[in-house]
Amino acid sequence: MDGAKWVLGGLMKIRLDHIGIAVENIVDGSKFWQILGLEQGGEERNEEQGVDIRFFETDGDGKGPRIELLEPLGEDTPIGRFLKKRGQGIQQVAFEVENLDTLLAQLIKEGIHVINEVPVKGSHGSRIAFVHPSSTGGVLVELLQYE
Repeated sequence: MDGAKWVLGGLMKIRLDHIGIAVENIVDGSKFWQILGLEQGGEERNEEQGVDIRFFETDGDGKGPRIELLEPLGEDTPIGRFLKKRGQGIQQVAFEVENLDTLLAQLIKEGIHVINEVPVKGSHGSRIAFVHPSSTGGVLVELLQYE
């Protein structure tokens, strides 16, 4: 992870990892990103989250922020409910952090409304936790740490 930013009174590395976009169909949702020239960076199914995932790289070395397309495995999943309520579009903004457990503890201590007090399994071997939009100005924020 390149660069360091001040986070909650201490030095912690943080970077924009990806922007998650909820789509009805991952193949149809991919068309624009492919025409734009973004390289497909892999696919994954996360049964725990109830979603199929397809990443698109924004740079040639795989270190820049990515576009993450999210297709629900069913209507009664987080992405399925999101689509039913809001339709297709940006579902979350994700930041890679240096120490997810420490950051979560600090957010909770500061009264930030988190959805996951304990990290869960994410894609690409990551651990993730979500911060509720009520604490971020209306944006679902995913925090992640790669194992």
